[in-house]
Amino acid sequence: MARVAVLHNTLDFQGGADVVCLSACAALQRDHDLTLYTISDTDPHELAERFDIDLDAAALDVRTPTGAAPAARALSAAAPVIGAQLAFRSVLLHAAFRRRRARFDLVVSTANELGVPTPSVQYVHYPQFHLDRLPDGDGGALNRAWSRLAAPDSDTFGGGTTLLANSAWTAAVVDDVYGVRPSVVHPPVDPIEGRAEWDERRDGIVVVGRLAPDKRIRDAIRVVDGVRERGHDLTLRVAGAAPRAYRRYVRSVESMAAERPYVTVERDVPRARLEELLCTHKYGMNLKPEEHFGMSVAEYVAAGMVAFAPDTGGQREILDGREDRLFGSTSEAIDLVAAAADADDPPTLPPDRFASDRFRRAIRDAVGRAL
Repeated sequence: MARVAVLHNTLDFQGGADVVCLSACAALQRDHDLTLYTISDTDPHELAERFDIDLDAAALDVRTPTGAAPAARALSAAAPVIGAQLAFRSVLLHAAFRRRRARFDLVVSTANELGVPTPSVQYVHYPQFHLDRLPDGDGGALNRAWSRLAAPDSDTFGGGTTLLANSAWTAAVVDDVYGVRPSVVHPPVDPIEGRAEWDERRDGIVVVGRLAPDKRIRDAIRVVDGVRERGHDLTLRVAGAAPRAYRRYVRSVESMAAERPYVTVERDVPRARLEELLCTHKYGMNLKPEEHFGMSVAEYVAAGMVAFAPDTGGQREILDGREDRLFGSTSEAIDLVAAAADADDPPTLPPDRFASDRFRRAIRDAVGRAL
């Protein structure tokens, strides 16, 4: 049994990265002495329940640096103005962990790359440092400062580090930044039980995930407006976590929905309700371009829905590059959804492609090799 430290900058945004973190902990806690270091105001036990992750949260040793809780609350409160500042949280966590690193045999970062002593396993959702190295990178002066403080160097990636990425698209971006291409381990998304037959499902679209500006939920409402103008009586159900950082945006979405009787918004939805929506509606949609993987899109497939997403990022892999499911603009999304509603064909993608047993096995194998 090895002493393993899992580093995760924050659980407060309650998205796909946090599913990866808690799923990795679940995969490792049986065989290793596991400690989770994070700067979070979110209870891992509550989050594991929400995402239906089989984690023994009571047995998980969770450590937060001194002052981490108020810092996490302050950063979340300021996020509508200054942004999520995930790289800054990583810098704070990196600095706090440096004094404790000698206690551990292995470091596992589940929130992107870090300059930690080898051996390590690092799971990248999208590079958080050296964004100025990308042609369209927009990290700014602060990101350059954070990079000097906590980014890995060539020695870190030169030996002893196992580098993983959530999609082939992300792996290519990592290669552009660091000249190293990670192995791809897609996040865990299990088939959802209770999937209704196609002809028993409601003619509606579901949008799930964080209720956040980058998810462009207001655009989803506009897509449904356009499809209804084509003569299809489709409804829209928006359901997901409403972190404190996005409270202003959530209110704007709820205000927009209140003007439309066919749009419903549900905050902080329990897992059972989320699965009910996914298993009883025909269509799922994501509007965020260049999604690094696309957990919500994978969940649509896992629930037996026909899924739509922007024609960029890792979600192309989930939808196998299908031109009739991937769009480049809101108007194209309207065209595709309207065409699908006309055809009324059931989905063809397998619901078990990203099952969690595959993810856990890959994480355990990576940790075993690193040790």
